[in-house]
Amino acid sequence: MIEAITNWFGSPIGQFALFSVLKVVAAFSVLMAMVAYVVLVERKVCAAMQDRIGPNRAGPFGIWQPLCDAVKSFFKEDFTPGHVRKVFFWLAPAIVMVPGLMNIAVIPFGSNLGKQPMVIADLNVGVLYTFGLVSLGVYGLVLAGYAANSKYPFLGGIRSSAQMISYEIAMGLSVIPIFLLVGSLNLSEVIHYQSGGFWNWMVVKQPLAFAIFLGAAFAETNRAPFDLPEAEQELAGGYNIEYSSMKFALFFMGEYANMILASAMMVTLFFGGWTLPLFGLDQPATTLWVGLLHIGVFLAKLGAFMVMFVWVRWMVPRFRYDQLMNLGWRRFIPLALANIVVTALVLWWRAT
Repeated sequence: MIEAITNWFGSPIGQFALFSVLKVVAAFSVLMAMVAYVVLVERKVCAAMQDRIGPNRAGPFGIWQPLCDAVKSFFKEDFTPGHVRKVFFWLAPAIVMVPGLMNIAVIPFGSNLGKQPMVIADLNVGVLYTFGLVSLGVYGLVLAGYAANSKYPFLGGIRSSAQMISYEIAMGLSVIPIFLLVGSLNLSEVIHYQSGGFWNWMVVKQPLAFAIFLGAAFAETNRAPFDLPEAEQELAGGYNIEYSSMKFALFFMGEYANMILASAMMVTLFFGGWTLPLFGLDQPATTLWVGLLHIGVFLAKLGAFMVMFVWVRWMVPRFRYDQLMNLGWRRFIPLALANIVVTALVLWWRAT
């Protein structure tokens, strides 16, 4: 029996399964750690902007605060109000959290370590997979508002559905010029296309697409200035107002997981992914150390976008709802369509 198991792990299929599991565990662990400590960074940045200290009791500089928050969430009473629709009430937090976890599978977070590519699933239709799963997240927020059987959560769910559906269209249209240039929907191919110099990065070739994607990313993650589904001054917290304990924590974690996913997509699509031409790190790794440097480059770019998400929340005021809809339908979508047409015409002109 032991010999059969050893032989199976020594086979190509066994090695593929083993390394896939290792990559899943590593990516999930890093994602959860980032979710926890981005919250700490946000609280520290907010405190600095408001001339406060921020978390400073749980360990040096408050570094154990995320652990304390996690323990508190686990041990708080998991109360389910009697007036809610219980099946949907329990299902909604999981639906919000799952897309952020599953989408990490197609993000190339490095070139390779040895013979193993640093992507869990290198799909030829990676971007379609990503947008397909992102579109499911809206169901969790709508269900949360509906299941609470209360007016403020319901209004938050309605706002969220309208907002996310509106900006999904703009976000999807904004990336089409990238795939017209690359000729593939594979995210690894997009990164390889951008290697060779900063001038190959899509943020240089498609600045309008990046601006639209960035704005839509804020709207899709319900972050300020697009945080109308959770507007505390208007909705007392929005769709998650009736939740407590770990169910509330899942909404919180889902928001930050989606922020990390949006940042990872922007790094991959517009900023060369794990490449860094300045130091010659724009080709697949030939040694273990170069492979680790590629992962470090990707995480550094990802961290920069996360800091930007945090900074904008505490610096930019919230849109009115009519301004939000006007920006999405009358500005972003027409500009994204025009960008597609112009890019297609330029490629046609070059081909002829």
